Amino acid sequence: MSQKLRVGILGATGMVGQRFISLLENHPWFEVVTVAASPRSAGKTYEEAVNGRWKMTTPMPEAVKKLIVMDLNEVEKVAATVDFVFSAVDMTKDEIRAIEEAYAKTETPVVSNNSAHRWTPDVPMVVPEINPEHFDVIEYQKKRLGTTRGFIAVKPNCSIQSYAPVLTAWKEFEPYEVVATTYQAISGAGKTFKDWPEMEGNIIPYIGGEEEKSEKEPLRIWGKIEDGVIVPATEPKITCQCIRVPVLNGHTAAVFVKFRKKPTKEQLIEKLESFKGLPQELNLPSAPKQFIRYMQEDNRPQVTLDVDYENGMGVSVGRIREDSIYDFKFVGLSHNTVRGAAGGAILCAETLKAKGYIQAK
Repeated sequence: MSQKLRVGILGATGMVGQRFISLLENHPWFEVVTVAASPRSAGKTYEEAVNGRWKMTTPMPEAVKKLIVMDLNEVEKVAATVDFVFSAVDMTKDEIRAIEEAYAKTETPVVSNNSAHRWTPDVPMVVPEINPEHFDVIEYQKKRLGTTRGFIAVKPNCSIQSYAPVLTAWKEFEPYEVVATTYQAISGAGKTFKDWPEMEGNIIPYIGGEEEKSEKEPLRIWGKIEDGVIVPATEPKITCQCIRVPVLNGHTAAVFVKFRKKPTKEQLIEKLESFKGLPQELNLPSAPKQFIRYMQEDNRPQVTLDVDYENGMGVSVGRIREDSIYDFKFVGLSHNTVRGAAGGAILCAETLKAKGYIQAK
């Protein structure tokens, strides 16, 4: 690709914004040309605006240090500098919905990490290996917005990435009832141990809104487009508990599943290892070569050893075994700020570009 697409990041100073910036360094298709944040950061260089708050383990990319932070509320001005934007803004849901729609109406595609538009019926919520066909709903959304190239697409909640792909790989065995408990890292709250010392050696058995998202969002991903909107699937029924644990990165899930067509353990493992989707077929830049891997060891996956599998874009599964009440149980692990947040959104943008939805202005 001779000319990289010009990218803006809305909410560039927060943790997910920083993750976008670190993952997009040297990206073959996309180049960060604009960083936008709240008015209090506007006018400073990015380096000044983030001073002392850089939360990534890798250094801040040189290319962004001297970019002047723009006010993300100056929608027309920001939109004029870019081909599309990633959204990681920290506002109320109503404010996020309004500002993302305002950007879309400037004919600027918005690929969002936020939850605000996940239930807007004509906004696709996509894990590219699972439901890239949901991007087709964009044509209906554009009619509603009155745009020709502007639209909003979102990625789902970080906590479902450790089990929704697994259940998708097992679809032919018809999972119909699922119990999941997720053990979620503190970076999911935008924190490090420095910001949140009371999490050291502690767990908190509540994360606001998370259980509802974990139960409902997979059903929307498995849904179908009907009459210009996405209609969620009705099964499998999922019940979930979400617990905050003293881990920096990586959400782990312990999951129990009932199947209508009972598989063998060997069949389940084979389905995971052979599962791939459009990103693998197209060999997209951020796509993991092996999306889901099965680990035979009894004590894996482990956060410290496995969270960065496939550069944080893969899912690690272990401990598949028969259960005395359910049919099978397993443990899944995914990186919550890479696959579960910025990396998942970047893979969505790569898929949208490959499908022709995102182009140079």
